[in-house]
Amino acid sequence: MRNTEKFGLVSIPISIIFCLAFTIHVTLADNYLPTEKILLSCGGPPVTTDTDGRKWTTDVGSKYLSASGNSKISIAATQDPSVPEVPYMNARVFNSNFTYSIPVVAGRKFVRLYFYPASYAGLNPSDGVFSVTVGPYTLLNNFSAAQTAEAINFAFLVKEYSINVDGATLDISFAPSTKVPKAYAFVNGIEIVSMPDIYNSSYTPTGDVLMIVGQSSPFTIDNTTALENVYRLNVGGNDISPSQDTGLYRSWSDDFAYLYGAALGVSYSADQSMKIQYPPGMPSYVAPQDVYATARSMGPNPQININYNLTWIFSVDSGFSYLVRLHFCEIQSNITLVNQRLFDIFLYNQTAETGADVVAWARNENPAGNGDGVPVYRDYLVLVPSGSPQQDLWLALHPNQSLLPNYYDAILNGIEIFKVNETNGNLAGPNPIPAPKQDVIDPTRARTSSGDRKTKNHKAIIIGGVSGGIFLALVIGFFLFAASRHRHGKDSSASEGPSGWLPLSLYGNSHSAGSAKTNTTGSYASSLPSNLCRHFSFAEIKAATKNFDEAQILGVGGPTLDNTHVSTVVKGSFGYLDPEYFRRQQLTEKSDVYSFGVVLFEILCARPALNPTLAKEQVSLAEWAAHCHKKGILDQILDPYLKGKIAPECFKKFAETAMKCVADQSIERPSMGDVLWNLEFALQLQESAEESGEGSIGGMGIEEEPFVPYKGKKDPDALPGFDSNVTDSRSSGMSMSIGGRSLASEDSDGLTPSAVFSQIMNPKGR
Repeated sequence: MRNTEKFGLVSIPISIIFCLAFTIHVTLADNYLPTEKILLSCGGPPVTTDTDGRKWTTDVGSKYLSASGNSKISIAATQDPSVPEVPYMNARVFNSNFTYSIPVVAGRKFVRLYFYPASYAGLNPSDGVFSVTVGPYTLLNNFSAAQTAEAINFAFLVKEYSINVDGATLDISFAPSTKVPKAYAFVNGIEIVSMPDIYNSSYTPTGDVLMIVGQSSPFTIDNTTALENVYRLNVGGNDISPSQDTGLYRSWSDDFAYLYGAALGVSYSADQSMKIQYPPGMPSYVAPQDVYATARSMGPNPQININYNLTWIFSVDSGFSYLVRLHFCEIQSNITLVNQRLFDIFLYNQTAETGADVVAWARNENPAGNGDGVPVYRDYLVLVPSGSPQQDLWLALHPNQSLLPNYYDAILNGIEIFKVNETNGNLAGPNPIPAPKQDVIDPTRARTSSGDRKTKNHKAIIIGGVSGGIFLALVIGFFLFAASRHRHGKDSSASEGPSGWLPLSLYGNSHSAGSAKTNTTGSYASSLPSNLCRHFSFAEIKAATKNFDEAQILGVGGPTLDNTHVSTVVKGSFGYLDPEYFRRQQLTEKSDVYSFGVVLFEILCARPALNPTLAKEQVSLAEWAAHCHKKGILDQILDPYLKGKIAPECFKKFAETAMKCVADQSIERPSMGDVLWNLEFALQLQESAEESGEGSIGGMGIEEEPFVPYKGKKDPDALPGFDSNVTDSRSSGMSMSIGGRSLASEDSDGLTPSAVFSQIMNPKGR
C-alpha cells in the first residue's frame, strides 16, 4: 500500500513530500543562518542602520556592559568624508580595564571590532593605545588605531577574528597601555556572528590534510585555534558587502590594489548561461556565488604568459603562520576538460602546488557533473619567520607546461588569508610604521653639482611648462605609433623575432625572463628599445604647442626639481594633482604616474579632469571614474564614440591600467614602464577582437547607445554584455579615435599635431 498524506481533499504521496521538503531545505541552506547576530553601536543611538542596511543597537544600558567598569561615551570630533555614520561616529572610551560579557551559545564566532581614530571627549587620538583580549587569546597588544590607519592610509579599521567559545559567555576585554602616560582604549562597534567551522583543517571536502608549504609536515586547525582575517579578496570582481555575503557577513574587496607590477592579467565574468553549481561536499556558504562568477587569468597570449607570473603581494606580520585559502571555478565556456589549463601555485617564494587543474579538482568533488561552473577551494599553511616587523607574502601563479595543456594560463577567483595564533594564544602584531613625512626644504639652498644654477632652474621651468602641453601628445602619439607598428608588423617575416612588447626586464619591477637591469632615473637618454619609443623632434613639439603658446598648456608641470631636492610647496593643476603629494608634500616619480592616469581617463571618457558644472561627486574625473569602476559601471561614462568600437577586454585592461595609476597610495601605482606594458597589452586585446570579427559595431559587449549620465538609480551590477572570454593569442593592437577617425586604420603621418591638440581644447568630447 502506498504511503500518502491527506491535505484537505488532496492525497500526496510521501515520496513527493520528502522531495518538496528537500527542495525547500536546499533553498534555505543557500545562506548560513547564524544563531547569534549581534551588532553593538558603542555609545550610539538606540537603533541605527548602516549603509549596508544592517541594524545596530546601542550598548547604552546594555546587559553586556561590565557593572564595575569605568567608561564614557562620546561623539567623534570630526568626520572624514569616507567614514560612514554608523557605527563610527560614536564611541565608548575606557580609561581603565573594561570587559563586555556577551551571553552566547558555545561554538565558533566571528568577532569584528570597529575603530575610527578620531578625537573623543577632547582626547588625543595618538594616546588611544590599548590591548584587547578574548578569553585566552590576545587580539591586540599596545594597538594604536591612529598609527595603523595612517600607515595603511585608511580612515577607519575593521578587525575580524574567528574564535571558538567553549562556555556560555564571550568576554571581550579592553586595557589601556601601561607604556603610554595618557593612554586610553576605545571602540566604535562590536559585531558577533556565529559561524560554521569552515576553516577547520579537517573540513576540506576532499579530506586532504592541511600541509605546511615547503615542508612535508601537516598542520592542524581545530577548536583551540583562533584566526584573524587579514585579507579577503574577490579576484577579478567587485567589492562584496557584508549583506551580500552568505549569511556570515564577511566583506570581500577587489584584488586590484594587491596585484604586482604590470602583470595584471585579464579579469572576466562567467557567461550568462554558466550556472555556478556547488559540489555535494561543499556548502554554498563557503563563499558567495559572486566570488566564483568572476576570475582573473593571465591573458590570451601563451608566449607572454610563460614569461611572467600573475602575482599578488600581501604585507603580513612576521613570526606567524598563515592559512591561505584559494577559491577556484572554471567559468570560461571553452575550458571544460581535464588538462586544458594547468598551472603552478607559489606562496612566499615556495612551491605550494604543481599542475593545478581546476576542472580535475571539480570532477573529483562532483563526479556526476561537468568540470566547469563547479566551485572548489584549496588551503595552504605558510610559515613567515621572524624578521622585520612586516614582510611581503607573495602569491604567484605560472603556467605548467609539463603535460602540454591546451592553454598556457592560470586562473584564480578568490583569496582569503588568516593569521594563526601563536602557542601562547597571541594574535597581536606590531603597529605598522607610517611613511616618513619629508621636512620642508628650501630649494634655493640646494647645492648644485656643476653648471650654472640659473640655467638649470630655467631649464626646469621650461620643462615644467612644456610637459603639461606635450603630456597628452605622448599618450596619443603612443597609440598612433603602436597601432601603426602593429598593423605594419603583420606582414613582417617571422625571423624578426617576438613582439617588442614582451614583458622583458626593462619594465622595472615586472616579472620577466631576463636579468638585465635598467636605470630608470638620472638620465635623459631612454634605455627602452627603439621599437618601443616614439621620438618627438623639437619642431614637432613646437608645432604641437603652437610655438609654446601658454593657451596650449594643460597644467603646470609641478614642483621645481633640482638634483635630489624638491620644493615641498604644493604646485600643480588640480584634477591632475597626486593626492598623496598634496597630503604629504612629498613628490615622487609616482606623482607623474597619477597625473598620467588622469589623462588616460580623459581619453577614455572624453571629458576634462575637472568639470565644475557637474554634480559634486562628478566634478573630479579621477574620483568619479574610481567610484564607477568600483561599482562596475565605468562603461556608463565611456566616450559614446567608443561604444561599439572598443573591445570589452581592451576596455577593461585600459581601465584597470588607469585605475592602477590613480591609486591613492603611490606605492600601489605602477612604474611608467609597467604602464607601457599594459597599454601594449590593451592594444593586443583590441586587435585580437577585431581580427576574430568581434571588434565591429554590434558585435561588441559595449553597445552603442545614447549617453546618459549616471544618476545612481541604475543597477550598479549591470554590465551590459560583458562576455570577456579571451582565447585568441594573435598579435594585435588597439583602435583609438581622434576627431571621428580610427587611429589604428591610418598611419600616424595622417594626423598633424594640430589635429591632435584640437581635441584637447574641446572639453565636450566628440
